[in-house]
Amino acid sequence: MHRSLIALAGLLATTCALADVTVQDAWVRATVPGQKTSGAFMQLTSTSDVTLVGARSPAAGVVEIHEMAMDENMTMKMRAVKGIELPAGKAVPLKPGGYHVMLMDLKDTLKPGEKVRLTLLLKDRKGELDDVAVEVPVKPLGAALK
Repeated sequence: MHRSLIALAGLLATTCALADVTVQDAWVRATVPGQKTSGAFMQLTSTSDVTLVGARSPAAGVVEIHEMAMDENMTMKMRAVKGIELPAGKAVPLKPGGYHVMLMDLKDTLKPGEKVRLTLLLKDRKGELDDVAVEVPVKPLGAALK
């Protein structure tokens, strides 16, 4: 049941078996030589209730879904989460300072203008899995954050 569609950033409406998922404004933050982590950001909209449960990329040894949130001591902390709900018809942002895809153990420096292949793993209410593949542009470290 694996169906994926490769797209260049911008707007992507997929036809995965679970739902039509729209990926908008996708980007990955560039890195400096020796840096082993980066984040991927985007806006996701699904036509049916699904959960983003993971991701993978050939550019990284480990890929996780993370959240930045304020802890009880009023300190921003980042932590892995099991999933992000994508309610039908509601745009869900993955952005700096919130939910995002964390790329760890990077295999090389991510340079502005390059593209990173990223596969998003989705699960429906019945527990069925599917994925959506996109090619995401790398933006410079100082790029304006959306």
